[in-house]
Amino acid sequence: MQPNPPSLLGESPAFHAVLAHVSRVAPLERPLLVIGERGTGKELIAARLHYLSRRWDRPFVKVNCAALTESLLDSELFGHEAGAFTGAIRRQIGRVEQADGGTLFLDEIATASAAVQEKLLRAVEYGEIERVGGRTQTVDVRVIGATNADLPALAETGRFRADLLDRLAFDVVTLPPLRARREDIPVLAEHFALGMVRELERALFPGFAPRALEQLLDHGWPGNVRELRNAVERSVAASDPEGLVEEILLDPFASAWRPAAPTAPAPSPVAEEAPPVAAEDFQEQVRRFESGLLETALERNRFNQRQTAEALGLGYHQLRGLLKKHGLIGRPD
Repeated sequence: MQPNPPSLLGESPAFHAVLAHVSRVAPLERPLLVIGERGTGKELIAARLHYLSRRWDRPFVKVNCAALTESLLDSELFGHEAGAFTGAIRRQIGRVEQADGGTLFLDEIATASAAVQEKLLRAVEYGEIERVGGRTQTVDVRVIGATNADLPALAETGRFRADLLDRLAFDVVTLPPLRARREDIPVLAEHFALGMVRELERALFPGFAPRALEQLLDHGWPGNVRELRNAVERSVAASDPEGLVEEILLDPFASAWRPAAPTAPAPSPVAEEAPPVAAEDFQEQVRRFESGLLETALERNRFNQRQTAEALGLGYHQLRGLLKKHGLIGRPD
């Protein structure tokens, strides 16, 4: 008996267009790309593509390429033989082999390294893989890649293999962001609210107040459905169990303490207000200032030049030179 594909909620024309596209391409034995912003449900669409295909009763294997380093991703995807490298104490069957006969979903595929992309191309093109330290093997896998990156642009700059892109892009399913399907926001919000009410073991969900509905529809939802779910569940949990949800708590950090942002020092009022000074006036001001410092220091030290030099941090002969320069050498020693 074929399992039901994952439930996807929505009433907007944009959403129904995506579902129709998925139903049309799911039966095709070809690789595909699913493109969409974060939180738009790319993994759910990939699962729907799998369960609506002839591979529905075979494995659906998922890998997040961004979560692993290059070496770990290579081993995770293609496996290794015992003793292939330090620490490889037993054989590991890679995810590509695990998906044999079924579907391999590669999330964040744009982050895969050039070396991994090359091996993926061989798996997609020829159905061949090699475990690290092993021999070539044949697999039958349908690859579905997902990303929010501009793959054609990456291919033009050499950051993604153009030949791999050509193979994966037999067809491209593009998911609209939540802001492009506003009709679906109340439907999704109620669905997530009901789920949270059941989790909290409350008797019923009273609904959203008009102000809360207005917040839901006015927000831009940069995190899309994932952000909507978090906001709704957070708001339901914080609301009166017997009253309407009066406010959507969009920012969980709104009431949290945050360190004060560093502020730039105020500009010196002298620097802002002082009129322009000509070069000769500047030199004269410096001369007068220096002369005044010397006279004050001499007076404080009762015109004892050695004590004055020490007080100013100068050598005796340095002080004598400055006194001559400013015509103060005639003072008693």
